[in-house]
Amino acid sequence: MKITELFAKKTFVLTSEVGPVKGCVRETEASPSSEFLDEANLVKSCVHAVNVTDNQSAVMRLGSLAGSVKLKERGIEPIYQITCRDRNRIALQSELLTACSLGIDNVLILTGDHTTLGDHVSAKPVFDLDSVQLLKIANGMNNGHDMMGNQLTPPPQFAMGAVVNPNSNPLELQLIKMEKKIKAGAEFFQTQAVYDPKVFSQFIKATEGFGVPIQLGVVLIKSSKMAKFMNEKVSGITVPDSWVKRLEGVPTAKAKDVCVEMTSELLRELAPMCQGVHFMPLGWSDVVPRIIDSSIK
Repeated sequence: MKITELFAKKTFVLTSEVGPVKGCVRETEASPSSEFLDEANLVKSCVHAVNVTDNQSAVMRLGSLAGSVKLKERGIEPIYQITCRDRNRIALQSELLTACSLGIDNVLILTGDHTTLGDHVSAKPVFDLDSVQLLKIANGMNNGHDMMGNQLTPPPQFAMGAVVNPNSNPLELQLIKMEKKIKAGAEFFQTQAVYDPKVFSQFIKATEGFGVPIQLGVVLIKSSKMAKFMNEKVSGITVPDSWVKRLEGVPTAKAKDVCVEMTSELLRELAPMCQGVHFMPLGWSDVVPRIIDSSIK
């Protein structure tokens, strides 16, 4: 199922996200499941698709392609994330063909975090291409040729997504890059986490003429400590002081309830502005259905 088909039907598209395990996923009689698959199952009934991250934050894990195939086998529609950080142009094109051959319909194309942010800081980054270039190449592959013009028989037919950060200041630079991604072939966008209604409203107004569906991105905030860390260390995200204060002193047993309340309040205000929501639960996938029930359905 292509996500773009849902957008074309004016469906409000809900997606979530899982990070593959740092290890193998081999289902046996002794070990019939895994934490990675179990987490995806928690949102299976309430979202249209689940992103599978590609060595997120440059931390080595199970590959996103293998993770996507595992979800597909479980009846969960995956959005296969592929970054430019770790592969050259030959490997990127080859892996896209492999993904199509394994039944993957949706791909989210990113440049990727630098290796210095991860757990293999001495690794040599590749970055042979960036996300705009790879989108253009993938679009060409959809149209039957590789980046050198060689024929692909048969070609893949991906629904292609990209990312954008509405919090960027100045916003104009993100809008320029967004337009380049659309021209290159991006058919939908998932945003970086946004918590400020005014910021998101300004972004939506600025992109009205772009003609592509936009999903609001939301990272679930688990504690005041996490909120402060994101404000200090994560570029491009600002968690409101009101959220930080609201979480201060909250017992661990009540943290998920407060997270549901705050996120639901935010979505009731922001969801009408866009075409979908993308949840980044960071291990709290169990609260995603509660948030959806209280804010969107």
